[in-house]
Amino acid sequence: MITNHLKEKIDQKKPTLGTFFECGSSLMLECMAYAGLDYVIIDTEHGPFEPESVADFVCAANGMQLTPLVRVKDVSRPAILKVLDVGAQGLIIPQVQSMEDIRKAVEYGKYYPLGSRGVAGVRANGLGYGMGGSLKAWFENSNSQTLLIPQCETLGCLKDIENIARADGVAGIFIGPYDLSTAMGIPGQFTCQEFLQAVDRIIKASHEAGKFCMIYADSGTKAKEYFARGADSVTISQDGTVMAEGYKRMIADAL
Repeated sequence: MITNHLKEKIDQKKPTLGTFFECGSSLMLECMAYAGLDYVIIDTEHGPFEPESVADFVCAANGMQLTPLVRVKDVSRPAILKVLDVGAQGLIIPQVQSMEDIRKAVEYGKYYPLGSRGVAGVRANGLGYGMGGSLKAWFENSNSQTLLIPQCETLGCLKDIENIARADGVAGIFIGPYDLSTAMGIPGQFTCQEFLQAVDRIIKASHEAGKFCMIYADSGTKAKEYFARGADSVTISQDGTVMAEGYKRMIADAL
């Protein structure tokens, strides 16, 4: 059976932090866990990863109690099913435009009775041995512990965010500030009132639906600002950027 440590902390109303995984190193994942992050988002939308490599990264994250989330390529059955079957404990669903996209994500990503996710003996359930001897119990556990998180980054999603947040099977909302601000015609203007009002609306819609809200930030300082606005979780930067910035600071100190 699955135990999702990120979900436990969110349910306890504790702030959580994660980062995007782009570099493709299991050792990098271990470093993230040593640093104290709660989760990592393995990026198959912009990153180069396929299910075979995702499976290895999920194993590494599980071994460190670092919750492995995956940003999928799109809202399609293969993109969703395969990464869940190798053990992703949550999915970030990019480019959501409408409730139809949400219906598809829930259909592909949740077992009966919420959806129609395909049933097989796969890595996520220990090739069948990890189901606890009961298909019904496995369905209930997986549906509860596997987080489906639409990414609000389009005008269509923003327009219907209240209904999207309330949808059965949706665990929370992830705000993608770069694409959202671009869709709004104010790319990268994260201090603009129009953008901040949109962020506040998404957070409010999530909380009124009894769901959590995550958002991406470039820095710890920006993360603190988003927590102050009510975000439940912040995904800070990505592994390669953090490493490059760390070396830049070290070089500056040395010369």
